[in-house]
Amino acid sequence: MREIKDTKRAEVRIGYDGRVHKRYRGPLARERYENEVMVLKCLEARGCTFVPRLLEAHPDELYIVTTNCGQIASSIGKDKMQQLFKELEQYGVRHDDAFARNITYDGRQGRFCIIDFEFAIDLQTDEGLTLAQAEEQMNQERPTL
Repeated sequence: MREIKDTKRAEVRIGYDGRVHKRYRGPLARERYENEVMVLKCLEARGCTFVPRLLEAHPDELYIVTTNCGQIASSIGKDKMQQLFKELEQYGVRHDDAFARNITYDGRQGRFCIIDFEFAIDLQTDEGLTLAQAEEQMNQERPTL
């Protein structure tokens, strides 16, 4: 497997078969895992084709396998990026980590895609996890001196 990302929050690797393997760790790992699984299932059910498809979910291991959405977009204009995240909202999901690092280009589809739904909200149910909520929860868990 080829390593793509190895941080305090997650380890992401691409298998020889092209599938993406993601392991969650660090603060709120379970909540981030559960949110991403929920959002990816919602987007698939709503017919969104420019996000990864969830292939496997392993809650005991906080581990998922998804389809590959291409390479990280090395350069994307601000207007195009905003347009892409707005298009996602037409499927009832707001990405709360809407930055270029979460945009890929898939040559097979010939289009930009969005990845990494740890922080996203289902607009139809108002369920999800935002960066602000995560920061608030982490601050509550920190001991005060």
